[in-house]
Amino acid sequence: SGTVRPEQEIILSPRVSGEIVSVSKSFTPGGFVDQGAVLLQIDPSDYEVNLLQRKSELHQASAELELELGRQDLALKDYQELEGSISSEYKPLVLRKPQLDTARSRVEAAEAAVRRAELDLERTRIRAPFAAHIISREANVGSQVSPGEALGTLVGVERYWVEAAVPVSDLQWIDFAADLEPEQSNARIRNRAAWPQDVFREGRVHSLIGALENQTRLARVLLTVEDPLSHEPESAGLPPLMVGSFVEVRIEGKPVRNSVRIDRDYIRQNDTIWIDEDGLLRIRDVEIVFRDDEYAYVASGLSSGDQVITTNLATVFEGAALRVAEDAQ
Repeated sequence: SGTVRPEQEIILSPRVSGEIVSVSKSFTPGGFVDQGAVLLQIDPSDYEVNLLQRKSELHQASAELELELGRQDLALKDYQELEGSISSEYKPLVLRKPQLDTARSRVEAAEAAVRRAELDLERTRIRAPFAAHIISREANVGSQVSPGEALGTLVGVERYWVEAAVPVSDLQWIDFAADLEPEQSNARIRNRAAWPQDVFREGRVHSLIGALENQTRLARVLLTVEDPLSHEPESAGLPPLMVGSFVEVRIEGKPVRNSVRIDRDYIRQNDTIWIDEDGLLRIRDVEIVFRDDEYAYVASGLSSGDQVITTNLATVFEGAALRVAEDAQ
């Protein structure tokens, strides 16, 4: 059994404060948005004014730098005329080097302030960080918002996770290799309560979560399902997965080699099998490497040509005489 979870899930929040002046029609619960789509618009007026002010300060700082560069030329001429009469340690002061450094620093600070104002203005447009499905919306036109405040919940639509509970003893049969072929199907996911009987979604094993469930002590295996909401053409007609739903998972295991598959009903008490050997009952111990719902896989204890008794006998002991029914030979 497993639970569907989104691979990407965020609570959308603004990075600047202000009043929301518009909301995208797609930004509604159940809606879908592309990556980069504008979902909300915060009133940009104050930030536009701030940007103009910072640009003005940059122009002023640039003008002061140009003036200082002109003063540098005059100072250089004065120094050349007085060269030899002024100590070298006073040369930076005469050439107005500290004033030039100060003017350049003011320009750099003004440029940074302009960049910050541009970022704040851009952040008034709140965009979807990835292609998303809208789960909830917490803000409307006229809402006053501030940084960190929840505006809504978004989940990514490219893939979902299914967290499946698996007995620890079965982990040996699951391949967790990271280089599996993309087209290889490793699992089938089925929602028994909501989907028709033969309908399923394909997924693949992603990783083993390194902690057991607290109550059941089962291992947790993470599966990935591409295009879980069936948006792409190759998924057309498949039922969408819903976050939080409980599903049934069938994971493709590693091959069971050098073994015999036999109906589980023919496995007797203490992992034994009844064999008809020349008309006599033989009770054979077998090694079973794996069991599923229908079959047991026997690695040793059976040989080619053995006749397994399928009838439930009332009296069972080693060497009992047997008769094979003619219609069942």
